[in-house]
Amino acid sequence: MNAFAGGNFIMSTPRHYFITTALPYANGVFHVGHITEYIQADIFVRHTRMQLNENDTLYFVGADDVHGAAIMVKAESEGTTPKALVAKIAATRPKCLNGFLISFDHWHSTDSPENVALSQDVYRRLKANGLIDRKTIEQFYDPVKNMFLPDRFIKGECPRCHAQDQYGDACEQCSAVYSPTELIHPRSTLSGATPVLKQSEHFFFRLSDPQCIDFLREWTQKDRLQEEVVNKINEWLGDQDGKSAIIDWDISRDAPYFGIEIPDAPGKYFYVWLDAPIGYLASLKACLAKDNIALEDYLSRDHLNQIHFIGKDIIYFHTLFWPAMMRFAGSPYHVPDKICVHGFITFSGEKMSKSRGTGINPERYLDLNLNPEWLRYYLAAKLNDKIEDIDFNPDDFVARVNSDLIGKFVNIGSRAAPFIKKYFANALSDRFDHVDIVGKVKSEADTLAAQFNRRQFSAAVRKIMELADAVNTYWDQEAPWALAKRFDALTDEERAHLHTVCSATLECFRLLTLYLKPILPRLAADVERFLNIAPLKAKDAAACLPARHLIRDYEHLMARIDPKQIDRLLEPPADPAPQKKQNPSDAVPALPPITIEDFAKMDLRVGKIVDAVAVEGSDKLIRLTVDLNEDQPRTIFAGIKKAFKPEDLIGRLTPVVANLAPRKMKFGVSEGMVLAASEPEGGIYLFTPDQGAKPGMKIK
Repeated sequence: MNAFAGGNFIMSTPRHYFITTALPYANGVFHVGHITEYIQADIFVRHTRMQLNENDTLYFVGADDVHGAAIMVKAESEGTTPKALVAKIAATRPKCLNGFLISFDHWHSTDSPENVALSQDVYRRLKANGLIDRKTIEQFYDPVKNMFLPDRFIKGECPRCHAQDQYGDACEQCSAVYSPTELIHPRSTLSGATPVLKQSEHFFFRLSDPQCIDFLREWTQKDRLQEEVVNKINEWLGDQDGKSAIIDWDISRDAPYFGIEIPDAPGKYFYVWLDAPIGYLASLKACLAKDNIALEDYLSRDHLNQIHFIGKDIIYFHTLFWPAMMRFAGSPYHVPDKICVHGFITFSGEKMSKSRGTGINPERYLDLNLNPEWLRYYLAAKLNDKIEDIDFNPDDFVARVNSDLIGKFVNIGSRAAPFIKKYFANALSDRFDHVDIVGKVKSEADTLAAQFNRRQFSAAVRKIMELADAVNTYWDQEAPWALAKRFDALTDEERAHLHTVCSATLECFRLLTLYLKPILPRLAADVERFLNIAPLKAKDAAACLPARHLIRDYEHLMARIDPKQIDRLLEPPADPAPQKKQNPSDAVPALPPITIEDFAKMDLRVGKIVDAVAVEGSDKLIRLTVDLNEDQPRTIFAGIKKAFKPEDLIGRLTPVVANLAPRKMKFGVSEGMVLAASEPEGGIYLFTPDQGAKPGMKIK
């Protein structure tokens, strides 16, 4: 048994843990759902670390999921490259991870050399085992954006339950999994256009192969998953005699695509969901390298526990594709030992919505200097091992933190410490482990450890607060302040009793701190400093503070929440103040007014840049080939070479002055003009029409 108590958890064989959270997609900053998952996993990780023996190991790793069409589209909308966008988002990660005390050993990226090598290796192994097929399929194509559409960029009516506005790969209402071409009334989320079918050769992982189905049926029956997850998987797998609903998995995407190239298949890339979970291994590999440990060696160790924390929306990928990939890629790859699935977080009973201003922003929480352990405790008090949504209620948040953490737990230390300092020079009594309340608090160590091990954090918090109530009741019943009032007149026996009551109370405070440490690591460190003890570990529940132990002076440990702080947290962010011109004299003077007739003489149209080449011999010019939906594309010379790379311009839409008289130049004839803004310092900014614009459209 793993437990807080002494030798109960010791094993002669070393244990090894590889623990991850789902990889956040790198097209935006962390939201509170990410932080909730990380806090849940971090509590489990910290509890497990407290139980480790000398030869045990634990690696807790994460990474950004950076590939896929969504990154491409986001980067295009911001006028940047996918790599630059990913780097910008990656720079925001440490603030929240450190701010909420998440103890990752390493944070990585799926666009890393390790992930490229591992993804291609897994693919080659699956191919060698006869589990990769090539098929020519019909796939949705956006005629406006001129690209094949990934599943998540197609929406329509679910073909099973007929729910509206569902994605092209799975229904969020009925959890059905289907092909995008099965959607009813499909539309492109990029342009709003009705997609058309085009043929393309794709690569498939044969998940429907009988050996995969047999493996998955066996794998799901070994206490690796919650009961609700097993029930859902059994619906997909069917019974032993029935036909499985599992279909082969399309693992390829056509260029243009930001991702990892498929070996020996030019223009083909791995679908993001193939390389994303392999990113767990890539992050672990990079982390192990710091300790001079080879990934292959670590994955081959006995008693390795590979544990993943994920949200309920990605069950299909993690409980079917991921274990099957690892199983049939073969050694040293390791099949997951545990998939821990959680629900979503809501706000006062409703789905959080940035547009409606409902919810909490993790960065704003930290910017307002709110204590991260308030949120860690509140979430722990609601999290369990079920796939249930949990609710953040502002009033409940304030009440629970102030009542439990301050009024019950911290109150214990603040009540007893002043007596030990004033009357006993900060020294504890000779003996206090025999006191009933100490035995009561100590006796729950195994129960609490089991609850933490099973991720029943809410049950553990309830039990800890029950114990805190019992300790406060003991203090009130003993009423040490009454004895202290007449301290000089006390007998030796009465003084010893006062000393024992205060010391036993602080021993209970130590035990409760030990139990809460996975949830409140910073507060626990402050208590350890106050009690003058080494960092608490699981085995310390079986011990007791030594006789005559010297503590330090008590200092304030945690403040109450002021409701006004939460009001500020929930306020919509103020609009940024308008920027003042630093050098008004640099402003470009306006030209004289023109009439609408003057403007009407200009023929402005949407053009698509289909080719771009730097002009040799010119420091400024790029030769653009621009499609205006005419019989032939036009050649336009643009003086934008210092601001843009030619390859970054291909595929962009831009306004063009279409009726500008052709101009003969040194390098050729320019048949129009693209529109751009500029600044005195030399910055040049091309305009980009909104989504849905097509080449040749008139601008007016």
